[in-house]
Amino acid sequence: MHILYNKYLLISLKDFVMFSNDLCIAGRSFKSRLMLGTGKYKSLKDAKESIYLSSTSIVTVAVRRAQKTKLLGSSNLVDGLDWKRLWLLPNTAGCQTAAEAIRVAVLGREMAKKLGQENNNFVKLEVIPDSKYLFPDPLGTLKAAEYLIKKNFDVLPYINADPLLAKQLEDLGCSTIMPLASPIGSGQGLQNLFNLKIIIRNSKIPVIIDAGIATPSDASKVMELGAEAVLVNTAVAQAGSSAQMAIAMKLAIKAGRLAYLADRILAKNTAQASSTNYGIL
Repeated sequence: MHILYNKYLLISLKDFVMFSNDLCIAGRSFKSRLMLGTGKYKSLKDAKESIYLSSTSIVTVAVRRAQKTKLLGSSNLVDGLDWKRLWLLPNTAGCQTAAEAIRVAVLGREMAKKLGQENNNFVKLEVIPDSKYLFPDPLGTLKAAEYLIKKNFDVLPYINADPLLAKQLEDLGCSTIMPLASPIGSGQGLQNLFNLKIIIRNSKIPVIIDAGIATPSDASKVMELGAEAVLVNTAVAQAGSSAQMAIAMKLAIKAGRLAYLADRILAKNTAQASSTNYGIL
């Protein structure tokens, strides 16, 4: 796998760096616009290799799962990662109410401190009472976000692709908006593209597309539209080769970002020749 990684390094990333800029969230800069989750991997080795090969800067960890693993004394991915290189994004997965999410967010901040990230106030806010489709609760999310912001958290809320809710959370003081492309883990891809376009266009804070991304082309597409980043878990963790998919996602996001900055041509209803009639014999 390292041979494969070195082969991809032959693609010059200097061109990308020259025209791009860092992802900025709550005043902190990150080199990578790919965020990775830590659940559903086939093994700890798979997870660690994929995270390394993805060159991600931000890794999200379900606080409740990490706490349970600690209690059971099981092998823990959190303990095996380099937290001097990676930034922890604790998430409140598994919380059904605003009150639960607030409690778990506090635990997440303590986890970050124990990993040496004393100034890490990030929390990926998830309030999900729906066990079948895992759609987030908009009212619970608003309530928890308002409280956590007052407690100096940098809140990254996971929401449905709802432009009005996105703007309300932005006005509250959230650090990003994280709308779903389709339900968590569904692999359905970009089912809410129209609403995602509106959210991206209206937002003055970073929009990070989260949930439902299935392929690198999905990730590239939303980056081309102006999303600031993409969070992926299942598409990498459950791929036949998690490591290769992590590399593919990394490259797709770089390509999508560069395409967005390049400013694509306008679509036309008629054909237009690549060369003019001028000079034809």
